[in-house]
Amino acid sequence: STPRVPVMPPSCPPCAATRVPMGPLSLLLALSVLSPWGSAGGSCPPRCVCASNLLSCSQANLSAVPAPLPRFTAVLDLSHNNVTRLRADWAPARLPHLHALLLSHNGLAFVSTEAFTHVPRLRHLDLSSNRLRTLDENLFSDLGELEVLLLYNNEISTVDRTAFENLGRLRKLYLGQNRIARFPLELLREGTRLPQLALLDLSANRLRAVPAGELQALPAWLRDRLYLHNNPLACDCLLFQLLDRGRRRHLSAVEDFQDELRCFLPGASALIKILDLAGKQPLNCSKAREAVLEAHLGDTVTLGCDSRWQGVRSRHWVTPGGERVLGDGGNGSASLLANGSLELRALRPEDAGTYSCWVAGPLLNETLYVELLVHNFTLHGPHDTLNTAYTTLVGCILSVVLVLIYLYLTPCRCCCCRGAEKPPAPRDDSINSSVLSTTPNHAGGTGEPCGSRIPSGAGTGQNGRFKGGGTPQLPPRQGPKAQRKVSDPDSVSSVFSDTPIVV
Repeated sequence: STPRVPVMPPSCPPCAATRVPMGPLSLLLALSVLSPWGSAGGSCPPRCVCASNLLSCSQANLSAVPAPLPRFTAVLDLSHNNVTRLRADWAPARLPHLHALLLSHNGLAFVSTEAFTHVPRLRHLDLSSNRLRTLDENLFSDLGELEVLLLYNNEISTVDRTAFENLGRLRKLYLGQNRIARFPLELLREGTRLPQLALLDLSANRLRAVPAGELQALPAWLRDRLYLHNNPLACDCLLFQLLDRGRRRHLSAVEDFQDELRCFLPGASALIKILDLAGKQPLNCSKAREAVLEAHLGDTVTLGCDSRWQGVRSRHWVTPGGERVLGDGGNGSASLLANGSLELRALRPEDAGTYSCWVAGPLLNETLYVELLVHNFTLHGPHDTLNTAYTTLVGCILSVVLVLIYLYLTPCRCCCCRGAEKPPAPRDDSINSSVLSTTPNHAGGTGEPCGSRIPSGAGTGQNGRFKGGGTPQLPPRQGPKAQRKVSDPDSVSSVFSDTPIVV
């Protein structure tokens, strides 16, 4: 009989309990849980595009910053809108992850001094192409991690001395295309407010005078990336020589904008190129000369100012810190000699830098630059670290060389051999050599040098070794017998015959 298989009733279809309907609403809920813009992390503001931690509200016709902003926003793009005022409450909650804020092309005319309180991690701030007129006191003081600040193409005419307080990490500052008539370069010279600034763009402003002493006092990395083109500067030989020096060094701030670096002469109707002032009236500027001098801590050096002009009317030195030296220096270490040279005594690390000698001659004004390099150890003092490492290295090298000489280049132990001392024969000839006697070989004479014992017919011994006895090896014998081995005539006293051993 065939066993009967139970049949499931029609009211219970198979796997009915495991099927879960997935409608459109359920799919959206699942995506909202997985997406950072879901209910757990916040919602994407209207008229904005959100992707991961990026929020783009560009060209959305916004008149205010959308709210609320998700806490995890890292990049916020609000460019090309109508946000004219940035108040302190634009970000009511702290945005700890925001590192880039773009507010260009908004007609922005007001920024509160507390506008950046809730975004302390900001590294990139773009406020370009707006209508800002002043940079107020402590405007950016809350942005201690800011690295790039774009303020070009505004209406800025006043820059407060404390506007850039606490910007210890700022590397690039763009202030081009504004109305700035004077920028406080002394803030940069002090090196306390913007210690890491490596690029300063002041192009296309209203600067009429840039003190050459203040420019010379700037750090070298900043002086080489200072953009001054398209400013109505007054023609000056000191400014010409600074720019001419930058051109010879192929600095991009000078070389790429030679045509835009212009100045005006009193009574002239048009601006002229600054780099065309060489040898032309009425200034008749001369090109600068450079020299490099190296010294050590504690040394006394003399920087020469050997101008080629006779009848010099005036001469003075400018230190790397921008100070003029007319007599004794402020710290008593620098003094001006009668021949115009500058003497520096008891050199310190901060004395390093570029010194400039300004010479006013009867026909030309000349500038001589002397770059002083101060090494951070004294010339005759104890170079503790350097000498210890150097001595250790030399000692190791000499030890290795001596060991190699001992192992491979040991000379002959005797200048005159006493008898026919022979080094041990190869291991396969040990049966022919005696270990019982050390009597010298009688075949050799006494008192002969070691080299004289090697005849002209010396050849190669068994196993490819050199054989000094000169006895040629016999040809192999034919037959089943083994090859006869020739005894060494220069070996020590043999106790066996030279005849082969017959087994």
